[in-house]
This record gives sequence, C-alpha cells and structure tokens, in this order.
Amino acid sequence: MDRWAGKVAVVTGASVGIGSAITKALVKKSVIVVGLARRKEKLQEITNQLGKDKFFGVVCDLRSEADIVKAFDWVQENLGGADILINNAGVTGDSPIIDSTVEDFRKILDINVIAPAICAREYVKSAKKQNIAGHIINISSLAGHNADIVIVPINMYGASKYALTALAVELRHELSDTNIKVTNISPAEVRTDMMKNFYNDSAIYETLPILNDSDVSDAVMYALATPPDVEVIDILLATRGRSHALQGPVTQIMQKKRNEQKE
Repeated sequence: MDRWAGKVAVVTGASVGIGSAITKALVKKSVIVVGLARRKEKLQEITNQLGKDKFFGVVCDLRSEADIVKAFDWVQENLGGADILINNAGVTGDSPIIDSTVEDFRKILDINVIAPAICAREYVKSAKKQNIAGHIINISSLAGHNADIVIVPINMYGASKYALTALAVELRHELSDTNIKVTNISPAEVRTDMMKNFYNDSAIYETLPILNDSDVSDAVMYALATPPDVEVIDILLATRGRSHALQGPVTQIMQKKRNEQKE
C-alpha cells in the first residue's frame, strides 16, 4: 500500500457502512479520500473525525449525471485528479419485482449500474490525462454471481449486481492498454444499516452470522496492495457455513413478511 500514500481515492457512498469503513482504512494508509454522498451532515461528521486535509466530502446525487461530472471536475481542479475509484454506493429493494413500479426498478439500476459506469468514465478521462497507474474497485455482491443464494425478495438488486460483474469485465477489456486495474469485490450479507433495515427485526439481525464492513475494507486493501503486474479479478467473501447458519433466521424473516402481507 505504500505506493498509494499521498494519492487520491474517490469513494462513492462514503458516509456510512462499507463506504465509511473503506474510507477510514484508506486514510490510515495515508491516502487522501474524496467521499461522494447525498447527506452533507454525514460527510461533515467524517471530515471532523479524519481531518479536512485527509477527507473531502462532496455532496453528490449518484442518480444525477451532472452531479457526478461536477464532482469529478472538482477533484481534478482541486486535487489534480483521482488515482483510485471505489464504486461502493448501492441500494436494494425488499418488494417483489411483480409488485413494483418502474421507478423502483430505475432507482436500483441508476445507483448500482449506471452511476458506476459514469464514475468509471469520468475517472478514466482524468487518469488517462495524468497517465497514471490506477485502480477501479466495484463493491458488488455474491448475488451478482449466483442469484439462487438469496431467497428473500431483493427486487432488481441481483440483476444489477450481475450487470456490475459484466461492467468490470468490459472495463478491463477497454483498459487493457493502460495501467488501470479493475477489481470486483463480492461479499455476501454485511452488517450495515441497509441490511438492518432490510431485515427490519433487530433481535434476528443482531444474531445473523454475517460479514462486518471491515471484512470488505480489508479485501479492498488487499486488492490495492497487489504488485503492479497482478490484477485481482474478483474477491468473493462469505462467512463460513453461511447457507446452513442463515437458514433459520431467513426462514423467520420470510414467515414474518408473509404474515404482514396477509394482514
């Protein structure tokens, strides 16, 4: 990681959960982080924790191309461009596709697929100008490799993560003549606010045998620390015995949702 000291990383969804964990891990390694998120107060909290010379919060709605372009222009003008891009921001849905609106579909696809593509485009424009050795890391999901492992409704989330897997492949092909690596990191369930809200049952959520956000940030650090001639394609993460351990809690959640629908 020493070669990244003093370099600049853009992290989307940096204000909470996995994004916050990645941000803090990068700063510990002397990487300057620009965090993109919608909530100014959350970004300010991280600035107060890490220091304004180490973390720069930029308010950005990832569903807005104009906001994303403006954010990367800010990075270019104020910090000379980004060396690392972490496409972390993501959303899920807990309603069945057959009961959802087109707007429900678009929100997930806009944030989980379109935003990473736009961010990659803007990042690469800058990186090519600087002729740097860079790295794009997408925080994907096991659901983007095997949708059968998720038996609760997640709407277009699984489809979006399959798309993110393919996006990384396409970017890797397009960037084969550059010094920019592309890595996907695909965890199973992670203990975050998004997951807590999804299960909507604190008693069950607290006992789930799932990953911590630090497990994902450790994987990011590993991918970044590889030698220049080594490219990590994808890292799949899960707790040991995941399927068996989750069977009981997931069954309880599904039964609860069915009972709520009946009411």
